[in-house]
Amino acid sequence: MATSSATDLWDVLTGEAASESSLWGETLLPVGEQRRDPVFSTLCDPSYALGVETIYEGYLLHYGRPRLFAPADEDIALLLGDYLYAHGLVRIAATGSTAAVRDLAELISLCSQARANGSDGDWAVWAATCAVLGEDGLDDARAALRQRGDSKLLEQAARGSADGDELDRALARHRLHVA
Repeated sequence: MATSSATDLWDVLTGEAASESSLWGETLLPVGEQRRDPVFSTLCDPSYALGVETIYEGYLLHYGRPRLFAPADEDIALLLGDYLYAHGLVRIAATGSTAAVRDLAELISLCSQARANGSDGDWAVWAATCAVLGEDGLDDARAALRQRGDSKLLEQAARGSADGDELDRALARHRLHVA
């Protein structure tokens, strides 16, 4: 389903989750309490926005403060986060870009590893991935984070590919949602 505005993106994301499971519907925050602010999707092609924001909300359910949902406990948060990861990847696959699916699958994996290792590289993975989503070219930068916990190459890729002001805004929004 294509979206025509930012508001539609959030309505689609929340509406589909609620229709998928009454449990997901019960965890939705009232619309007035939701933070419907795009974070890293502003760095990528608009055709990827719904998938990216769906995956990012799943990430927030695992590691931060979700914008749209308030699960009753950690188990429900993890299950809902996993559902959103999968649903976001389905959205990205629908664009026809297998490279973008691979990029976001790598992002999910690297964020999990970075969080497990206590490293601070997950923001750089998000920024770099979204800035070059579907274009390949991050293998060395990902390997540096995966093998050495070094996010410098990902930071450089993000800064070299994204508009500087938009990147700064995305990072500021990201900091509002993560611990």
